[in-house]
Amino acid sequence: MRRDILRLAGIAAVLITALVLVAVYYLRAQRLERTAQVAERASTDNSIFVRPHSRSMGPENAKVTVVEFLDPECESCRAIYPMVKHLLGQYAGRIRFVVRYMPLHPNSIYAAGALEAAGEQGRFWDMLEILFQNQPDWGNHHAPKPELIPGYAQQIGLDMQAFERSLSVGAHRALVEADHADGRSLGVTGTPTFFVNGRLLERLGHEQLKALIEEELAK
Repeated sequence: MRRDILRLAGIAAVLITALVLVAVYYLRAQRLERTAQVAERASTDNSIFVRPHSRSMGPENAKVTVVEFLDPECESCRAIYPMVKHLLGQYAGRIRFVVRYMPLHPNSIYAAGALEAAGEQGRFWDMLEILFQNQPDWGNHHAPKPELIPGYAQQIGLDMQAFERSLSVGAHRALVEADHADGRSLGVTGTPTFFVNGRLLERLGHEQLKALIEEELAK
């Protein structure tokens, strides 16, 4: 009896190991396929990464363009933003940073609209900064308070009548939805997702992003 139990346990262990290896192989194959699809799309339609409406920082003719699909309500986007700012400072004048929207949370489209409304007054980056700083308050996933967002606009000195008017007509919804569609076609399923000169950053991290930037600068 004990021998049978040990034999069954051994068989179960082998099966579990086999399933884990299959899963790892499958995920790796998916990543490779996704990377190849992005590269192919980039070679045929590079405009999908940067649209005329896209907000950007840095010279348009920079050798390297870093595109981030982000969600203003995404905790991971907030956490990684200081890293992005550090790299922008480190490579100032050598790279262009482009923001695209990938709304995945209940108040994402509203927050993106607030960013665009602030951008109309030349304060996009200030608004992005203050939204990330206060995200735990307005973007709490259990008890969000998007009604706080106009107060942040006021804090950075926006013309509130123009800001509220821009938000009330929903002028930017189509823009945000266009970004979402581009992201989907590139295989973006989560945020933040980065592309460097059209190359997908497969592992999220400071050193990984820096290495990809350095590779492209060296070409």
